[in-house]
Amino acid sequence: MCQSCHVRAVSTYRTAEQAGHREGAAGLTTHAPQAARTVMLPSSLDEAVAALSALPAAVPVAGGTDLMASVNSGLLRPAALVGLGRINETRGWQYQDGHALLGAGLTHARMGRPDFAALIPALAAAARAAGPPQIRNAGTLGGNIVTAAPTGDSLPVLAALEATLIIAGPEHARREIPVSHLLAGMEMLRPGELVGWVRVPLLHAPQTFLKATGRTGPGRATASVALVLDPARRSVRCAVGAVAPMPLRPLEAERWVAGLIDWDGERGLAPEACAAFGEYVAGACIPDPAPGEDGSEPPALPPAVLHLRRTVAALARRALGRALA
Repeated sequence: MCQSCHVRAVSTYRTAEQAGHREGAAGLTTHAPQAARTVMLPSSLDEAVAALSALPAAVPVAGGTDLMASVNSGLLRPAALVGLGRINETRGWQYQDGHALLGAGLTHARMGRPDFAALIPALAAAARAAGPPQIRNAGTLGGNIVTAAPTGDSLPVLAALEATLIIAGPEHARREIPVSHLLAGMEMLRPGELVGWVRVPLLHAPQTFLKATGRTGPGRATASVALVLDPARRSVRCAVGAVAPMPLRPLEAERWVAGLIDWDGERGLAPEACAAFGEYVAGACIPDPAPGEDGSEPPALPPAVLHLRRTVAALARRALGRALA
């Protein structure tokens, strides 16, 4: 029992010789021999924070779809784990001042359901595209954010929505930061802190999420685009995922296309304008190489990079067209 909080400690991760091939989160199998570990199982967010404060070397784990992959491959050997699966307060959502307050423990499967899709359609689409059922059932919104993998499907959506994070800290402390600050490394989680909720504005306006993968069916994105129309601010917000370490916002392209839209009319655009927007976005996110210092011609982009840029252009064009339809 952790002396500073009411959580239960259990012994887990016996060696492979003792336990055979232990099944980890999301159906992953642990093959590498491991020493005995300790897992704390708090029932509230503040108890989880207290457990992390008492065990600075502990690693929080929710769905475990990314964490356990690192453990199974031998890249990570956590001294202790703080399991977040029993914290009910972060597994739902509520309405607050024109925003949705989403619990960090929401699974992709839950966000993909029709009632959530009516609330935040682009995030629901990203959740449905997050992978096969076993990944969607285990993976969580908070885990997707904190892992901050470039291919995280929810990340460009949250960036385009300009969502913020509510961080829980020791002694019941709470602070709020933009999700883009965490993803860019401008603000980091402090010792003992956890992401508790995600605050998302409810725009009640068209929003889309599209992704391209390297194989048929759900999988890791090679590129993704989230696009949101905000009629109240007469703005278009677009974020491109998977092509850089964090989602990219092509701000100039956003302002350019927002100036073309008749916000008081039908909001339609000619196909040529949508195509130009796609090229604008792609060029901003995957720019041409700079000329040499001696003024020589820049090298040509490799074929794979050119293909990726064409993919981003197509996704951005289609996302805008669907949002305006």
